[in-house]
Parts: sequence; C-alpha cells; structure tokens
Amino acid sequence: MKTACIQMDMAFAKPEDNFKKAVSLVREAKRNNPDVIILPETWNVGFFPQENLDTLSDLDGKQLKETFSSLSKELDVNIVAGSIANRKADGIYNTSYVFDRSGNVVAEYDKTHLFSPMGEDKFFKKGDHISTFNLDGIKCGIIICYDVRFPELVRTMSTKGLDVLFMVSQWPLVRVPHLDALTKARAIENQMFVVCCNSAGKAPGTVFGGNSSVNDPWGVTIAHAKEEEEILYADLDLSILDSIRTSINVFADRRPDIYKIN
Repeated sequence: MKTACIQMDMAFAKPEDNFKKAVSLVREAKRNNPDVIILPETWNVGFFPQENLDTLSDLDGKQLKETFSSLSKELDVNIVAGSIANRKADGIYNTSYVFDRSGNVVAEYDKTHLFSPMGEDKFFKKGDHISTFNLDGIKCGIIICYDVRFPELVRTMSTKGLDVLFMVSQWPLVRVPHLDALTKARAIENQMFVVCCNSAGKAPGTVFGGNSSVNDPWGVTIAHAKEEEEILYADLDLSILDSIRTSINVFADRRPDIYKIN
C-alpha cells in the first residue's frame, strides 16, 4: 500500500479557499500514484474558529462528499479526507470521511475524545463509535489527533484485525515529541502500521508541528516529514505483518479476563 500524507497549511476560517487548495494538493499527490491519499484534521476551517463556527462548518459533509466522491473516482485513488468541522442536526462534529476508488463513502467517524485544554469540547459534540473499513481489501481504521492518547480506543480497534491505522491531526509544534512517541507506541503495541497526517502552519495562538510520519509494526519510522507544508510518501510492506505477529504473538497472550477499565 502506497500512501501520500498531505501535510497541509490551511487558511484559518476560510473553507472555500481550503477546499480549492485541498483538491489541488490531492491532484499533486496523485502524480506519484499512491493507493491512499490522506488529509489532516479540520482542514476546511483550521483548528478551530470559535466565531461563526456553525456557518463555517460543512453541512452534513455535503460539500466534502460532493467534492471527494467525484475526485476519488476520477483519480482512481482511495482518499482519507482528513476531518472537517461538520454541522449535523444536533450540533457540530469533528468528522472524518473515507472514500474508496469508486467514490463510495466507506467510513464516517466523529472524533470521540475532544481536546478540552483548547475548549474543543465546548464547541463540538463527541462521537460515539469507532470506525474500521477496507481499502483495496486491507483492513484499516481511523482516529483523530487527541484520540491517540487513549490506548484503549486503539486496542479496541486493533482486536478487529487492523493492518493500517490512519491518524489525522492538528498537533502543535511544542508537543511533537509526544506525537512521535505516541504514534510509534500505538504501532508497536498493536502490531500494525500507523500513518499520521498532521497539519502545518499557524492558527491564532498555536503553531502546528508538521512532522507527519509512517511507522511500521516494529516501530520503525519509514517516512517522516519536516515542519513545513509538504506531501509525505511511503510504501507500506504489508507482507511483514504475519511474521511479526507470529514471532511475538501479543494478541494470543492478552488477558482480557482480568483487565478492568471503566
């Protein structure tokens, strides 16, 4: 599986500009013929405008689905369309959509862990489900930014047989060491590839860190971006999964009968 992470520097609170830029970057990424193209978190508005958030947000993902359904089909590529500020009937969600090569929406995920230190929980609603899906016959899952700090979420997903976990984020520069450590840990402990697509650039009060990465199940970083906007390419050798899981069979040795997490 060949991946392309678009480490996008989006314009704050300017969704129309960001849609145009995202489409342009997806087309650019396609030139290297990846199987999956990934965008970062809340790229339609940035993270995150508090003023007029409801009017700036997509309405039930309509614009995103119209744009990326046709684009993924035209380009014959799977697209993990990052996440968007998304206005639903009962509130605003931080929502990820995933499109297959035929333009079908194969996954919709609302961020479950909202980043309270920046007040995300005061403006967004919490999601209530995990999301796993297949791309080209490969079992995948998706999380959004702060979710990576909750290993019980990722382990719950991994027990469903994930081979690749996509993480889309707006992670700040000041905590990039945490980003690197957490993505590597989730890859090692769950014996899967972790593909992290972070944002670049600035928003009021925050500098985002870039440093998107791809880690294999041994925790080896096979691709790592710098701080500025770029497209990060990687080739995931899925053939190594069986030998890793056989040599250290953590899933067979688990003791779920004694784990108590409430």
